[in-house]
Amino acid sequence: MSAQEKDATFNNAELKKNRSVIDRRNTIHALAFLAPALIIITVFIFYPAIKTFINSLTDSTINMAGPFVGFKNYQELFTSADFWTDVRNTVFYAVLYAPLVTIFALCLALLLNRKNIHGVGFFRTVMFLPYIISMTVAAIAWSFLLNPAVGIIPYWANRLFGIKNLDLLGTSSTAMITIVLITVWKNFGYFMVIFLAGLQGIDQSLYEAASLDGANAWQKFWHITLPGLRPTFNYIIIFGLIGSFQVFDQVFILTSGGPDRQTETLVYRIYTEAFGNGRISYASAISYVLLIMTLILGLIQLITDQRREKSELGR
Repeated sequence: MSAQEKDATFNNAELKKNRSVIDRRNTIHALAFLAPALIIITVFIFYPAIKTFINSLTDSTINMAGPFVGFKNYQELFTSADFWTDVRNTVFYAVLYAPLVTIFALCLALLLNRKNIHGVGFFRTVMFLPYIISMTVAAIAWSFLLNPAVGIIPYWANRLFGIKNLDLLGTSSTAMITIVLITVWKNFGYFMVIFLAGLQGIDQSLYEAASLDGANAWQKFWHITLPGLRPTFNYIIIFGLIGSFQVFDQVFILTSGGPDRQTETLVYRIYTEAFGNGRISYASAISYVLLIMTLILGLIQLITDQRREKSELGR
């Protein structure tokens, strides 16, 4: 082997050694930066999730660990009529809430995205204010507004339309719808801001070109605005649905699951079983069923979006 070949071999070995040292150092630095977040995630997410699943396989109560019972809690859960009532109520809430808040937020975003409106910044701020309010505070305020005895809404319903003793939260047919509308009022401002960001990200030259081609407002909305907002729609719909499956505060404050269990949701049932009846293991089983439902919903949305994108690319 010549001297040049020996030098080249030595240089390659040194280069590999230096790369190995650099990679090791970068890995140590990356782990050092990630360590605080990983510790927090482990302590507050992974450990509670694993502990909850273990509890769901036992017969534990709130003040005493119980023996291992396998999937007995899940068997009891799926054969319980009350559980399926909670599932029905939760799905009804999600199916009603997600489209309503999306449509309402989109309409207001389209209106407030126009530049010819005076004081548009003021109106955007006013629309966003309900989202800043705590759901607990908002629910307490609405409970007074809707109170049949002292609420201003039943009072004016009686004065204007002759409807006496209006009790929207105490009637089975209107209680859940009322909770949905209150939540839409509370959260639409956040989704409106997301839509506004999406609208302002659409290339304005597309609208100018469409105008030159003679397109009307509806054609611009259908062929430019909606396709441009597709990523925004995906975000809002999936997070709106996931949030719907976790509804608790407004149910707890406004109706406590009533009347006749018509507003009792899965999360509220978890709370009552764990802290009302002391059945930690049974509540843990419900929480894992809810987790699986949420994951399935997210996967369906993800697969649907991917298929739609592939079909569009194949055109």
